[in-house]
Amino acid sequence: MIKSERIFLDLFEDAYASPAELADVLDLGLEMLFYVEEDTFSQREIQNVAAALRGISGVLKGCTR
Repeated sequence: MIKSERIFLDLFEDAYASPAELADVLDLGLEMLFYVEEDTFSQREIQNVAAALRGISGVLKGCTR
């Protein structure tokens, strides 16, 4: 694991039991984005957030293998 990955995971160590648990919460966040009310954010802003969450979730899932 590289230093930046360790730092990233340390940020969440106290709040979540494992990287997999945090990945599950992020997946739920992705699902919630589908229910944002109109005119709250632009479609591009929501897509950018969803892409970032998907990337983080993927990294966390990779760390559990």
